[in-house]
Formats: sequence, C-alpha cells, structure tokens
Amino acid sequence: MHELSIAEGVVEVALRHARGRPVAAVDLKVGHLRQVVPSALEFAFELVAEGTALEGAELRMEEVPAAGRCRSCGTDTPLPDFPLCCRTCGSPDVEITRGEELLVDALELHESQLARSGG
Repeated sequence: MHELSIAEGVVEVALRHARGRPVAAVDLKVGHLRQVVPSALEFAFELVAEGTALEGAELRMEEVPAAGRCRSCGTDTPLPDFPLCCRTCGSPDVEITRGEELLVDALELHESQLARSGG
C-alpha cells in the first residue's frame, strides 16, 4: 500500500509549513498516473496525522487528468487510459506533460488559532 508512504510525505510537508498551527484541511493535487486509491490515502492520512497539528484535518484531493505531447505528430493529447497512446495518431511515443503530480497545494488553518496568534 503506497498510500501510507504518500500520507507520511503529505503530513511531513504540511507540518513543516503549518509551523505548529492546527490545520483544518490539506489540499492535495494527485495525478491520475499516480494510481492513488483515495479512500486508502484518506485512511492512511488519518493514521499518520494522529497526535499532530493535522489531527482531524480534512484531506481534499483533486485528481489531475493525464495528458501528453505526441512525439510522432506533435498533438497535445489526453491520456485517460492505459496504454498511453496519442488519441490522434495512435503512437505510443508520448511525452507525459500532466498526470504525475503529487503536490500539497494549500493548507487551511483553524481560524480561532489564527486570531489568537495575531495572524
């Protein structure tokens, strides 16, 4: 289950940027080609976040669709399924341009804590 290692990385990044402030939500962009099972990642996130400033935070995931540029015909093409082939000419010689992302995009902090800290 690679979702556990992904959750550990997400929590590490979020904690570093939250700097001890309690987090209400983490926005995550996940590329389609990462083949992440959302429910498994949410479960792993809850486990790893337990006892940290992220405990109880919502994990909001946005799936980024896969796309690429065909090296044969030059077309920018969506890549919704395997095998990854150009939708125009059928060539498998495609450079991936989108869909491999795994990015903590934003953190939402608890407002009550922001008011108390003067932020």
